[in-house]
Amino acid sequence: MTAFWATDGPPEGQARSLYSLDMGGEPPGGPSETNRVEFFSDGVFAIAVTLLVLELAIPGTRGAFRADLLNEWPSYVAYLAAFGTIGVLWMAHHTTFLRIRRVDTGLLWRNLVLLLSTSLFPFPTAVIASSYRIGDATDQAAAVVLYAVVGMLSGAAWLVFFAYLRSQPALLEADAEIDAFWLQGPLLTIVGFGLAGLIGWLVSPAAGLAIFLIFPIFYVLRVRRVTRA
Repeated sequence: MTAFWATDGPPEGQARSLYSLDMGGEPPGGPSETNRVEFFSDGVFAIAVTLLVLELAIPGTRGAFRADLLNEWPSYVAYLAAFGTIGVLWMAHHTTFLRIRRVDTGLLWRNLVLLLSTSLFPFPTAVIASSYRIGDATDQAAAVVLYAVVGMLSGAAWLVFFAYLRSQPALLEADAEIDAFWLQGPLLTIVGFGLAGLIGWLVSPAAGLAIFLIFPIFYVLRVRRVTRA
């Protein structure tokens, strides 16, 4: 999960930049306040999560609602995995921006790429649901690989995002630590989704789907362990 490296935010009371990209503010490429970036990003995360539920099919066979609901189990697993994934991505984004004092054009572009990768998750989730409704084992394996590719793209987007923050300490809060932007986390995400995709293709699509579901659970357990430490 991309958010595996996210940690708790900085101490309270950290200031925000008063710069803005509006007319009369900083010229393009200059710093801007982070609130607008966060509000826009939160909207993208919220829409992506909302779109996931549209793929949960309503039973349509009279007298067989129970069977129809049970047959939709892959859709439920895919929904939970995608919801958990987007949820921890949002948590990582939130805690990251608590350490950012201002943004520039370079960070804005990288944030857009990050949001692009996040907004893709409803698509492979829908493909997985369709593959189990009307597809065969090959279709299911292809759907799991597609989900893994999107997860890898998300990891790559976070890698670029964190690398830029590490190279631009002037954008960070005074007490923000560079080590908080842990590059190994996105790399592990890329490797983890890649392995899950291979397992889904070579071994069992259901096994790959189960691994996707475990990723956000692992993140939650990690955060609890870090918090208690």
